[in-house]
This record gives sequence, C-alpha cells and structure tokens, in this order.
Amino acid sequence: MGTSNDIQADSSGHSAQVGAELELDVTNVAHGGIFIARHEGRVVFVSDTLPGERVRARLTSASHKSFWRAETVEVLTPAPERQPHIWAAAALDRDPVDRAGGAEFGHIELGYQRELKRQVLADALKRMAGVDSPVTVEPVPVGRNASPGDAADGTGWRTRVRLHVDEDGSVGPYAARSHRVIPVGDLPLADRLLEAAAPLDKMFPGAASVDIVAPSLGTVQILVAEQDDKGRRRHTPKTLIREVVGEREFRLDAAGFWQVHTSAAETLYRAVQDTIDADAFDPRAANLDLYGGVGLLAAAVGDRFGSTVRMTSVESDPQATDFAAENLAEWVGASVQTSRVDRFLNALVRDSSAADRARQAAATVILDPPRSGAGKEVIDLLGALGPAQIVYVACDPVALARDIALLAGHGYTLRRLRAFDLFPNTHHVEAVALLSR
Repeated sequence: MGTSNDIQADSSGHSAQVGAELELDVTNVAHGGIFIARHEGRVVFVSDTLPGERVRARLTSASHKSFWRAETVEVLTPAPERQPHIWAAAALDRDPVDRAGGAEFGHIELGYQRELKRQVLADALKRMAGVDSPVTVEPVPVGRNASPGDAADGTGWRTRVRLHVDEDGSVGPYAARSHRVIPVGDLPLADRLLEAAAPLDKMFPGAASVDIVAPSLGTVQILVAEQDDKGRRRHTPKTLIREVVGEREFRLDAAGFWQVHTSAAETLYRAVQDTIDADAFDPRAANLDLYGGVGLLAAAVGDRFGSTVRMTSVESDPQATDFAAENLAEWVGASVQTSRVDRFLNALVRDSSAADRARQAAATVILDPPRSGAGKEVIDLLGALGPAQIVYVACDPVALARDIALLAGHGYTLRRLRAFDLFPNTHHVEAVALLSR
C-alpha cells in the first residue's frame, strides 16, 4: 500500500509517484474522454491519446489500488487517426497543465471520433443494461455562420461559451480537469460570430465568469457575472433572446438553458418527432414533457400531433417555465408546471384518481434530464405511472444505460435508438431512445 495519496505500490510491488513518467500502449476508449492502457497489470486512464498508440505519459494520480491516471506528454507511435489538434491551446506540445480544456477529442480525425463515441455508447448499453443494440453516431450540419472548412473538422458550432476569470481579471477556459484559467487567442469550436465577439483580450477584475451567447436572431450577447461577498457567482440580469427552430420561434433568457450546437435544437426537435410511436400516441392522454426547459420538445410533439394535444411541461426553473408558457401558448391542451420532476411525479402517483391513472397509462412521456440522468427515484415513479411510451433524450451514455436498466425493471424495453454528434471534438454524444412495454 502507498505511504501517501500520491504513492501507490503496483501489482509487482513497485511504487509509482505522481509526476513519474511511463511508456504505455493504449488499447481502447473509456467514458469521459479518456483512454485505457495497462502497466504491470493495473489500468491506467490516459488523456490526449487514442487506441493503438504508444505514448509517454505522466502520472497525475496513483492513489487508487485498481487504477492510475496519466496525461500524455509524448506520442512514441501515433495511430493513423491522429491529426494536428484543432486548437493550438490544447495541443500536445503544451505542458498538460497548460492545455485548454473543452476539446479533448480535437487530436482525432472526425469520423473516428464518432466511432469512439459509438463504442462508448454501445459498451454502456451492453454492460449496464444488457442491451446489444446496433448504434450509429450521426453527424449533424455545422450551422449558420460556419466557414467552408468547419464541417470537415468539426469546428464553428458552439453558440454558448463560458469564460472563467482568474484572480487578476484575465479570462479563458479552464485547463483540462482543473480550475486553472488558461488565456487563449481563439475559440475554434465557437460559432464564428461568437468567436469574433469574445473579449479574450479584456480584463474583468472581480467578475466570476463571462458568458458569450450567439442566438439565432439578433446580436451576440456578453453576460458578465459578478461575485458576491462570499465569492459566489451572481445571476446576470435577464436578457431576452430569440431562437428559431424550423418555422417556430422560442423566447428565453440569454443565460437560460438552450442547446449549444447551432443545429442541435432542430436535430432533437425532429428526432423526438420521428422517434415517437404514432400508433401508441394518444393526444388526449396525460402526456408529459419532463425537464421541459422553455418548451422545445413539447412544441415538437404539438407540431407533429396537432394543437389539441394535451401536454404538461415540468421544469424546476421558474423563469424557464414562464417562457415555456409563452412559447406553448397556441396549444389549448398545453400546461406548464414549475416543480422538481421528482416532486411532481410523487404528487401524481399519490393523488391520481382511477380516471387519472387511465390517462397516465395511455401517455407519452418526453424525458430530457440533465447529464446525471433521471435516476432511480424518477424512474421508479414513472414505472408506477406506467406510460405507454417514454422518449428519453440523453447527453450521457452511462446515465442513459443505467436508466434503461432501471426501466427494464418496470417492464420497459428499448425499441429505438439514435445518436447524434452534437459536440464534435469533445467526448460528448447525444442519444434519443424510445422505450415501451
């Protein structure tokens, strides 16, 4: 056993210390944008590499008995899918502590990035949910202000960027896996109008963060969040923006949640419409849009099945629900509830009449939880309600697989699954799944 958190004996009795360098053969990808190698029988999770490479890597954590963590400092044998990093601020020639975070797949050819994401999603489904389902990660259009080369290298798509503020007031992204601010001269993943407006060379003493938002309509917004007397980030003043999906316009606060990729909102809007089983859809049932935000996916349902669809959108953020009520106003059967999803579902299960339960059993539920997933309590409550179908929109493959396994315990089976590369040059992938009994 190691004598401190930074020293750990390996399976051969040798010890390793943070900062030590190892030569490693990388074998496969892991969830979270890291890769797997082995040293003396122990798993080593390595960043800034890819399968098939031999690298020299520096240990950053050696305190776990079963695995260590390391960062690549030199590629000894490159894989054929390696490319020059799309962001110089995150490239291998920088010391790992000085590499900007947020583009952890930027050194990998774009098509192979999608293959790696496919492997992570397929592995999670098989390992956690026992589902051996074919998966393809689909590319999406880059978007409205992209340059001709952006589609080829997966840049120019990000409509929302948060810059963090250092003690001296300088701004930049955090370094990978740390809270160290890295000054940068460009933002290649960003929408080109956003990148041009980003105040990368300005100082913001005393601020907590600077958000840059490029909405579909109107000008780029720069939102400076100040710190309170305890160093906590204050909310920025409300700033109305408009986002367009197809022929539909959504109003929301610039600081509120909206999909980040220029084409993500429309991609998911269409995917939800296509994923719903129309034969199982009942417009008069107690249909639900959970974690509904400003009403994007509820609108997708209404636009497909008509203005008389009954749909309750549930969201914990009261400002978002105010906007959702406005954005869904044309549907006579639409309503909006400001509530945590678990509390809302608890009340339904507790208070429903026999007639209510029949409408709930005929319902379609749109489920779009945060990255952590819906979780056991929400899944168990949905199981108690027993809706006819659940359309699950997920931004984390492991959380999705876990929740599919939980839903299987309530008799639900995965019927359809699509995945989309809404976050090129990162490890993130979005999926839309249909489950029914």
